[in-house]
Amino acid sequence: MRPILRWKKSILVLFLLTFITGGIPGLAQAQAPPSYPPAELDKLVTRIALYPDPLLAQILGAATYPDQIPDAAKWADEHHYLAGDDLARAIAEDHLPWDPSVQAMLPFPSVLEMMASDMNWTSELGNAFLAQQQDVMDAVQRMRKEARDYGYLRTNAQVVVSAGPSITIVPVNPAFICVPVYDPAIVFFAPRPGFFVGGAIGFGFGVTLGFAFRPWGWGITYFTWDRHELFIANARWGRTWANRGGYVHPYAGFQRWSGPRGPEQHQTIPRSEAERRAAREGHARVEEHHAEHGGRR
Repeated sequence: MRPILRWKKSILVLFLLTFITGGIPGLAQAQAPPSYPPAELDKLVTRIALYPDPLLAQILGAATYPDQIPDAAKWADEHHYLAGDDLARAIAEDHLPWDPSVQAMLPFPSVLEMMASDMNWTSELGNAFLAQQQDVMDAVQRMRKEARDYGYLRTNAQVVVSAGPSITIVPVNPAFICVPVYDPAIVFFAPRPGFFVGGAIGFGFGVTLGFAFRPWGWGITYFTWDRHELFIANARWGRTWANRGGYVHPYAGFQRWSGPRGPEQHQTIPRSEAERRAAREGHARVEEHHAEHGGRR
């Protein structure tokens, strides 16, 4: 009886482990990828589809590391007063353990705040991009076409919008990355009679990123839309659902750090409500601390 009891016990343990993990023990990485239909992907990308290509690309890469976003958002908020070379130096000096794709978003505390405040959306966006990169890019193109055809999305002083067949949104000044502000409930639908379509997307808020941010891919990050490829730091992004546990994207000149962070080396000053509101409303940056703590963006 004892061998039989041991056999039954082993079967029971295996069954419980299979039920808990969704498969054979140790195959968490083989978990079935998510599958989003086109309509869900369209909805998922609406809030970022009209961002300039370099910023959109960095957001998609960062979203594949959703567990790192809240801490990165906090760091960006507390160091928002730094700009340019001072900010790039602080990022490097603090030996931040997050993936470079997440660190690339640190100059944009308002975007990280958006991502951290809706982690369900951020996680779904990252998972969708890992599992369905081509489909996510197609969804972006569909939404851009809607906004362009209705007259909302067009070339202006900050961005150049291509005519197609793939719609690109490229900064006029490659070093100045604007963060558009718009209402998805407006710009992807036909305008009502008399509505001024030219004012539906605000391009008044942005960040200047110079050569010091090259290690994080700024200035050399782009899409090749016709081939459904993303290049970050001039290297094709290859992180997928299947290899997400071990893939390491190449960043030339970037120093990676592992382990716990060391002590904070810079003063921490959270943004004021006026600074947060300026970003949300798409106004030129209001910086209240630059005189004391270095540069203005």
